[in-house]
Amino acid sequence: MRIAAGDGAQLFVADEGPRDAPAVVLLHSIGCGHGMWAPQLPSLASWRVIRPDIRGHGHSDAPDSDYPLDRLAADVEDVLAALGVERAVVCGLSLGGAVAQALALRAPARVAGLVLANTAARIGSAEAWEQRAAAVRAEGLAAIAGMAMGRFFSDAFRAARPDVVDGFRDALLATSAVGYAGCCAALRDADLTGDVGRIAAPTLVIGGALDVSTPPAQTRALAGAIPGAVHLELDAAHLSNIEQPQAFAAALVQHLESC
Repeated sequence: MRIAAGDGAQLFVADEGPRDAPAVVLLHSIGCGHGMWAPQLPSLASWRVIRPDIRGHGHSDAPDSDYPLDRLAADVEDVLAALGVERAVVCGLSLGGAVAQALALRAPARVAGLVLANTAARIGSAEAWEQRAAAVRAEGLAAIAGMAMGRFFSDAFRAARPDVVDGFRDALLATSAVGYAGCCAALRDADLTGDVGRIAAPTLVIGGALDVSTPPAQTRALAGAIPGAVHLELDAAHLSNIEQPQAFAAALVQHLESC
């Protein structure tokens, strides 16, 4: 379905599972889409699973502008309101994890729990995101596809599962260049380092031992900054839910059941 955000942008949302079940929102990485959570769906059959395409991605609108992180968090709030969901556990990976942090700070009553995967209070540098956005606007997503796959997946996984890697490369290349650049701007400007200590939701932070985009030191620091947060490290690169789908799903379900 498509849901109108507060500023009029149309957001695609997959809404599955029993309507009277507790809700979990899954927020994807930059350059991916709601489909990246397919490996976890079988483990979530008893939950209402809400998977938006973050604006600029997939079937959602891609306005030609910078997207503030607070706008991306407001989009999730608008989705929950439109679906009549008062509270949900929110799981986000990379960009999705930054959005989840911002939502927990913006609308704490909406967030029953958090799973923050392969993310940080500050992801990368402003200069790096500005350069990436400029490259994509000038040359399209092909300009960064090789780099992105090298960050998404470990060397061993790329060698063992080229079919999966090719699928993610195709999804990246199909992403709107202006939409991707708009989300680069969100990460360029977002720094929640001084704010995450105010997150009150029960939080699980998942890191990847092989992740060069948000290394384990950063995910451990994020967990250390959020009161009561637990840290789990998986043998994976940036898309830990793809490289370690069973372990990720088990940790996610265990946390959901504790919230």
